[in-house]
Formats: sequence, structure tokens, C-alpha cells
Amino acid sequence: MGREKQYWLLKTEPGEWSWEDQSANGGLSKWDGVRNKQAQKNLKTMRVGDLCFFYHSGPKLRCVVGVVSVVREWYSDDGDDGGAVDVRAVGEMRRAVDLKEMKGDEGLKGFVLFRQPRLSVVPVGEGLWGRICELGGGFGGDGGGEEEEG
Repeated sequence: MGREKQYWLLKTEPGEWSWEDQSANGGLSKWDGVRNKQAQKNLKTMRVGDLCFFYHSGPKLRCVVGVVSVVREWYSDDGDDGGAVDVRAVGEMRRAVDLKEMKGDEGLKGFVLFRQPRLSVVPVGEGLWGRICELGGGFGGDGGGEEEEG
């Protein structure tokens, strides 16, 4: 009955929803507005306790900046055809991991993010998760390093 934890990457443009926005309000937010059917399928697959990279996208900034945890599974979003999951901030990356850096890392070859760059919700294999965390020095709340005041 114990399903293994899954890992994801959630993309957002910082002008629409930034890590700073996520960190406010106790770090809790509804992750909605996903219209792509494949991205919605990924959201529907998420379970409470899954971890997600918080990824800033856009023309100027493309990097993993934090980690959130799924705290509420897929639910209908006010009667439209979309839905949402709720996520809570776990911690900021100790060092943001840039897209160029990830693309240049041999340990991240085959990452779905590179093959489907417009997909806003991307699965992350456990090995890739570990490598990205390694590149970023981990994240606040992961038990490694010193906790930063937030």
C-alpha cells in the first residue's frame, strides 16, 4: 500500500507567481491554471507528500529556485474544466540551478524538461531529483546545511 514518493517540476513565470509569492501566506497555495492535457494528467498523478521543484521560467530567468510539497491532491477548480493541487513551500534552493547548467550536466541527460520545454508540469526521476539537489546544494528544510531564516 505504501506508494513511493514521486518528484515533479512545476513551472511558473515569476511575474505571475514567484517563489517570494509562494513563500508568503505560510507557503501554501493552490497550483492551478494548467490547461495542457498532459500537464493536467501529471497534476492528477500527484499524491500528498510528493515533492516538486519550483521552477522560474520566462525570457530572463530559467532556474529551479525552491521545493514545494503536495498537501492536497487534484480537485475540481470552481466548476471549469481545470483543476488544481495544493502545495506548501518546503524550502528555497541553497543555490538556484539554471537551465543552462542543467542542460550541460551529463547526469541530467534525457530529462523531460529538455524534450518538452513548454510543458508546465514535468515528472522528475529520483536520480535526476538527487542530481539537481546536488547542483543546488540542497534546499532549506532538507536536513542538510544550516537553515536560513525566512
